[in-house]
Amino acid sequence: MIRMEKRLQLFLLSFTLSLLVSSPPGAAAVQLDPNYYANICPNLENLVRGAVVKMMSQTPVAAPATLRLFFHDCFVMGCDASIMIMSSDGSDEWHNPADFSLKAEGFETVLAAKAAVDGDLQCTNKVSCADILALATRDVVSLSGGPTWPVELGRYDGKVSLGSDVVLPSPDFNLDQLNGMFGSFGLTQTDMIALSGGHTIGASSCMFFYNRLYPGDPTVSPGFLLQLQQSCPNPLLDPNAFAFLDAATPLQFDNAYFRNLQQGMGLLNSDQVLFNDPRSQGTVNLFASNQSAFFSAFVDAMTRLGRLGTKTAVDGEIRRDCRFVN
Repeated sequence: MIRMEKRLQLFLLSFTLSLLVSSPPGAAAVQLDPNYYANICPNLENLVRGAVVKMMSQTPVAAPATLRLFFHDCFVMGCDASIMIMSSDGSDEWHNPADFSLKAEGFETVLAAKAAVDGDLQCTNKVSCADILALATRDVVSLSGGPTWPVELGRYDGKVSLGSDVVLPSPDFNLDQLNGMFGSFGLTQTDMIALSGGHTIGASSCMFFYNRLYPGDPTVSPGFLLQLQQSCPNPLLDPNAFAFLDAATPLQFDNAYFRNLQQGMGLLNSDQVLFNDPRSQGTVNLFASNQSAFFSAFVDAMTRLGRLGTKTAVDGEIRRDCRFVN
């Protein structure tokens, strides 16, 4: 029986945001540049954003699902869209139980953006799925009320996707374990806390936090605990039961996630520990009181995350269909 922690990494950053792998992706192999496609596909950003706007108008799940997809991708083989490769034998990353929480809407958003880009004859088969995923992620954040930033571009798509490479953090991780995983990628504690703020949008299946509900984790606010127990009366028997990661503003990218932590309303233990541990509490308090500080740190962390494991023409390709290698 697969242990619960191996089935995690819900909607993040998981994260939210979102880390140890058999071969950790290293620093960028090429110099990324926001203007990489200026002469190749000059209308790229408008094409991607248009597709993202359309998807978000159809379903609110598109935003958190796309953000989680980016996190899961970068944390495993690097930011190379390997998470999108589908294999006939089920050996790909998405079929690893740790990735079961990824929602189809994230994949569909990237595929729609890819179709829009390739529909421009100047751009056809010239833009990588990895870059489209990175752009779409920025757009779902900004369109949800979060910050915008210049996305560094020039990634190639990976050619390998193996479920055996997927190892993601447990919802029960403490601060040392979180820092250890993020630190293995050159990300700081501040980066980790900022990226965890990606949990300000999206939801989690009850199965990923049921152990906090019965008999009741004392670090959970009593009122919030009762609310969660009502939402998840029998989480092991109802796989569709869920709760929002940010109960205050689940569709808005803001700093409410950090204010929730101050009130004992972190959904996962790995969320709540950020406030409960005095070593990280100061950063949580800063982000809770200053949304601009959170947004700035999130942009910095996302930029560094986006440089992980970059592929080149030597070890990558530009996939014609994001789901299959050429």
